[in-house]
Amino acid sequence: MSETLHYEFPEALLIQFAKAPQLGRVKTRMQPVLSEQQSLALHCQLVQRTHRTIHREALCQSQLWVSGEDRSGFFQCLEPLPEIIPQHGEDLGERMHRAIAAGLNQKKAVVLIGSDCPAIDSDYLRKALAALNSVDLVLGPAADGGYVLIAMKQAEPKVFEGVDWSTSRVLQQTRDNLSALVLSHHELPLLNDIDHPEDLIHLEGWQPYKNNL
Repeated sequence: MSETLHYEFPEALLIQFAKAPQLGRVKTRMQPVLSEQQSLALHCQLVQRTHRTIHREALCQSQLWVSGEDRSGFFQCLEPLPEIIPQHGEDLGERMHRAIAAGLNQKKAVVLIGSDCPAIDSDYLRKALAALNSVDLVLGPAADGGYVLIAMKQAEPKVFEGVDWSTSRVLQQTRDNLSALVLSHHELPLLNDIDHPEDLIHLEGWQPYKNNL
């Protein structure tokens, strides 16, 4: 019997995006509130937490798409061991489009999330997958003006064009693209990314990082 028969959404794929854990190259906007080593540790814990969330329930097949060289072998130590695929593209938008397009060659729907939002849980992912039954695209808005999740049923590169990545304009520019393309979309509840020192208050129970505020 095929393993996919046990998934709640067997025709969907969940993609996690993550940067390789390199000292001085991850969570740099946390400094100097956090040291380079603390920033690296925070990044690794966020990646691990997201990976655990993805596998907490058998929602659908998943993949880990990574940028940068994982010299430490960190990704290979994740449990369960993910299917690891390198990201390619000139900017974040192109990398996301390529990953989603590749996923849609395998499945009918793709949900893509980053590794910076510990508030994402199984129910949030389930809502995204379910919403795709009635709309073209699903977004999970972020409090900083970006988004923590995007889900699609067709690979449309223009969704990602003309977007000022890593700014507060990302979400609205994406909405504008969807309107221009006449694509229907649904937005999930707003969540917080962990990108800046002021975001550390959202890491409930992670006292080592709160103590640095």
